[in-house]
Amino acid sequence: MSITDVLINRFILYLLVFIRMTSLFVLSPVFGRQNTPSYLKIGLALFTTFILAPLLGDVVIEYSNLVDFTLIIFKELFVGIIIGYVSNMVFSALFIAGQLIDTQIGFSMINVLDPQSNIQVPLLGNFLYILSILLFLMMDGHHILFLALTKSYNIVPINSLFFTKELINNLIGIFSETFYMAVKIAFPITAAVLISEVALGILARMVPQMNVFMVGMPLRIALGLLVLMIIMPGLSNTLDYLFDNLFAYISIILQSMVEG
Repeated sequence: MSITDVLINRFILYLLVFIRMTSLFVLSPVFGRQNTPSYLKIGLALFTTFILAPLLGDVVIEYSNLVDFTLIIFKELFVGIIIGYVSNMVFSALFIAGQLIDTQIGFSMINVLDPQSNIQVPLLGNFLYILSILLFLMMDGHHILFLALTKSYNIVPINSLFFTKELINNLIGIFSETFYMAVKIAFPITAAVLISEVALGILARMVPQMNVFMVGMPLRIALGLLVLMIIMPGLSNTLDYLFDNLFAYISIILQSMVEG
């Protein structure tokens, strides 16, 4: 192999690593927000590429024509997208939980603009999401995310992605479990509000002169926020569990990308 072939092969290797890094940073929960400057995302992906690519050793990228090379590029793109999607899906459980809580206590009519997706998001969902991001950074979760990305090349080397049936089933399973965790997070507040609604219904039958609607609205808000304050200390344990599941999910997804 001539010097020119070696240089071309190294350039292609760096390019493919950069594509996987970029696709991850676009969808990752910490770095993928739209209010994060694009120059920062590209610069971080490039910086990570120059660190990670030499660790891969002498990898020879084999392709016969432009179509094969384009297919390799799309494979690396999808690896990063899938990892970023799985990591973002776990944090989306907080949005779903917040939406359920807001609906129960009457905050569903008050939404805020999320600069990441340019859509209206629930008030408490945005609060829980920001809280989870802060705890994720305090626990050095972004370091573990980088480590998982580095290990992804040991499990799914370049040009080794396969869209297997196991991959699709695991993605569906992770989505279902994420929704289940969101319901569990919102359950204490939902249960408290439901009990208060039953109590107000009984009270309305006993005292017909009382305006239940005027009493019920502030009662639901106060009760919901009170229960949220009570469960806040235990919420950190729930977030720890979610973060542990996040890295387990990434490992499972990476394993199912390789044809067995």
